[in-house]
Amino acid sequence: MTETPAAAQALVTHAEQLCEHVDHLWDLLTHLSIPTDHLVDTRQQHKVTFDTGAMTRAFLYQHARGFSQKELAGRMDARPVLVHRFGLDSTPTQQTLSDVWTAFGDVTCEIIEAAAIGIRRTAVEHGVIAEALVPTAPSGDDTDAEAHESEKEYTRRKATKTFKLARKHGFPEFESGRTLNRQFDDEQILDMVARVCAHEGSAHEEGEHAWITDDDQTAHGSTILRVLKLFATPDGEAAQLTIDELRDDDRMPDIDRIRDTLMTAYDNSVENVINTIRGDDPFDDRKVTAAIDITHERFHVFPWQDKAAGIPKADYPRMVSGYKKNGEYKRGYKYATITLVGDLAPIPLAIEPVKENSNWEADDAPSYSKAALVERLLDKALQFVDIDEVMFDRGFYSNDVYAAVANRGLTYLSPVPKYEDEYESIADIESHPEADAAVKHDVPFGHDGEVHHTAEFLYVPSTNDDADGKYAVFVTNRDRVEFDEIEAVCNRYSRRWDIENQYKSIKKFLPRTSSTDYRVRLCNFVLATLFYVLWRLTDYLIKRGKDVRIRSPPEITAKTFVRALGEFLRTVD
Repeated sequence: MTETPAAAQALVTHAEQLCEHVDHLWDLLTHLSIPTDHLVDTRQQHKVTFDTGAMTRAFLYQHARGFSQKELAGRMDARPVLVHRFGLDSTPTQQTLSDVWTAFGDVTCEIIEAAAIGIRRTAVEHGVIAEALVPTAPSGDDTDAEAHESEKEYTRRKATKTFKLARKHGFPEFESGRTLNRQFDDEQILDMVARVCAHEGSAHEEGEHAWITDDDQTAHGSTILRVLKLFATPDGEAAQLTIDELRDDDRMPDIDRIRDTLMTAYDNSVENVINTIRGDDPFDDRKVTAAIDITHERFHVFPWQDKAAGIPKADYPRMVSGYKKNGEYKRGYKYATITLVGDLAPIPLAIEPVKENSNWEADDAPSYSKAALVERLLDKALQFVDIDEVMFDRGFYSNDVYAAVANRGLTYLSPVPKYEDEYESIADIESHPEADAAVKHDVPFGHDGEVHHTAEFLYVPSTNDDADGKYAVFVTNRDRVEFDEIEAVCNRYSRRWDIENQYKSIKKFLPRTSSTDYRVRLCNFVLATLFYVLWRLTDYLIKRGKDVRIRSPPEITAKTFVRALGEFLRTVD
């Protein structure tokens, strides 16, 4: 018994060192050195399937997370990566876990339990795991204090901790590559961008406000813009590179390289966020649905030098596209995203820049196909989450888009934009004395000159005043949809509105800028989306800690979160 504190403390001390270099509990336990000399394992070692060190890691995870042996067995069975991280060759059953725990004996079990509590505490303190995902064991005084703590104060306290966790997992991935003698580091610049977002301002206004108030903690607006450009400048390019020098043969910005540079940082940040909440398995044991859509950042400058003569401006930004909204033709920068919807935390998993040919451009001007956008978005998202279903709006109705989804073994659900060809089916519904819905089975969809897959066309009464008629038509490649399933399948489409709400939130704190440098434009949108992701992470963890339904109204607003990210943390850190 005398060795229990020393052996447990050794594990905790090593965990503290690892917390400086790992991002989540799995990694910590993978690299944790297990002092097997101080552990008793009465099993016959030449016959064991699961060695002492690997099983100790599994039990440390169990007790750090507060799981039962049944829950531990279920987690490992559902997530083979855990089995690999613990150093096991296969998944032990609950009975095996029970047998090994008994074979370890009282002293070894006490070491593991004591070490797990210490590892849990240090992991929470270092932001390796969210406090909301681990059990708490407050002292008597803490219990009395929490009993009198108001719900509002509880939310404030939890929010402060999760702000730090969110920031840790989002900011460090963006690097400008500036020299070490810079006045403001990259994370400080991101603080400033967050303040710009919170005040619906611009980099120029932020710098001007600092000058007027003699705030030496804020950079000049030009410095903020320069760092945004550097975040998006491909490696190996000179710091003073201009967007005119970053063009390909079509006079387009070399968007692939700009995109890849920014998306690497964003993707790493999203992966960090997913890993932070993956310990709670928010994507397991439920249907994972994602929505893909395109949003616009309006650009007000007229594209024509002489519209009557058909002469466009030679220096008009090439990444600006035309679009129609509310019956009005407009211009703007376009961005596509894929976002989790439905019963999940609505996290945008990936972003893609969009370029479509517009009427002021030549007929052969560069344009990105929607199928290619969908393929890239899906491939990025599938790195993080196993998606089951994808939803689109009418603008994505395309055989190539649907083929891209079907090729990945996923199902899709989308409205049909116009249904002149379906009038006969609709007429059959209207003439039926009782039916108000219908389904057409096994409709062939072609791709590359041959039938690629078949789909179901679903006809239901429209609830949209803008619909082309009294009926809405949906298409899905789900297995045969029976008549009594039509309404349930079509009603799922309402979940796609999560992505529309996402765009509204992002646009509320998208920085204003007059810059036509696409690095600034794309970086602004990426950072605004990242702030949205971190807000959703924070809201998820607060709700998880309070045992509140994930789809309930936010515990804190997006604007409040971004303000805290940019201002409050300056005094907390």
